[in-house]
Amino acid sequence: MFQVHIIHAGNRHLYEDTIEQHFRIRHDICVGEMRWMELERPDGRDVDQFDTDKAVYLLGLEPERGVVAGSRLLPTLEPHLLGNVFPELANIRGVPHAPDIFEWTRFFVHPARRESNRPSKAAGIIQCAIVEFCLSQNIRKISGVCEAHWLPRLQALGWNPCLLGEPMRKDSMTIVGLSTDMTTEALERTRSAYGIIGSVIAPVSIPFNR
Repeated sequence: MFQVHIIHAGNRHLYEDTIEQHFRIRHDICVGEMRWMELERPDGRDVDQFDTDKAVYLLGLEPERGVVAGSRLLPTLEPHLLGNVFPELANIRGVPHAPDIFEWTRFFVHPARRESNRPSKAAGIIQCAIVEFCLSQNIRKISGVCEAHWLPRLQALGWNPCLLGEPMRKDSMTIVGLSTDMTTEALERTRSAYGIIGSVIAPVSIPFNR
């Protein structure tokens, strides 16, 4: 369907237009659809304090459309959403901080690539890319802030989600802080759930170096 490009400080200069398109799609979804009005910006770009040169973007690209899905990973030894904005969501087990733990944020699928009444294959491709990338980089866990309904979904995919603290109501949502395991089993089960065979990551000319 599409391949996922890993964009980081070392190769970002090759993807400037792609990065800008993804910022605007994020704004359309987060503000226009989800009504997270605190993220609204007059330039129509969702750019927060964590969109730094430490961020790694996993963006699904189609030749004619451009960005159709994506997500962001952040090292937990740097400032990140759970640790710096929502630490209370880890009030039981604490905020994970380690070289081999990254934070997963800003997951999205373009409306044109969604499917009615079920998670879209585009979502599955990005999820496979996350696990595949983490395995390639010896990242053993990812943490994150998400809506509570993600818990059974991630459990079914073999990601072994672990709640870090008590759920919290925010606007009309129940959000949680969690960590998940990045394992070969998680990759195999995620591929199987979405009918994906083989790698979803585009060939890399400039390797990521953390």
